[in-house]
Amino acid sequence: MADVRIFSDLKEDHDRQRKLLDQLAETHGDSEERRSLFETLRLELQAHAAAEEESLYATMLADPDLRDDARHSVSEHKEIDDFLGELVEMDMSSSGWLTKFKEMKHRYEHHIDEEEEEMFPEAAKKLSDKTEAELARIFEARKPRELDRAKEEAPGDARE
Repeated sequence: MADVRIFSDLKEDHDRQRKLLDQLAETHGDSEERRSLFETLRLELQAHAAAEEESLYATMLADPDLRDDARHSVSEHKEIDDFLGELVEMDMSSSGWLTKFKEMKHRYEHHIDEEEEEMFPEAAKKLSDKTEAELARIFEARKPRELDRAKEEAPGDARE
């Protein structure tokens, strides 16, 4: 599975997101650093989730053996998006912001660990090489467009 492009693309995103989460957890107050890192993370998470759902998850939803995993992950994406929406609205200098951020960080790290350790290996067993290559192509094309879209759309309940 290590050489399969769709899964390596997703893992590369996850590694970048882990670094952003760790860097953000070390920030203090309503600082420019916190604002900048959070905006980078917000855009990255929104774009990643949308591109992942339109590539890998769309295919998994069509397979009865993979459908439950895909549904579970989509619901976790919604949960993280809701966390992001709450964080956008909160005062970054409040202790409540950091508490909410740490809760989101914990949930998201659990989500991506679960994907990498359980869901990706299971999907890799079921998907053909041709399908995996097509999913990578879709993901790689969608991600930049979803980054642009995320710049225009706030996270949370208001999102469609």
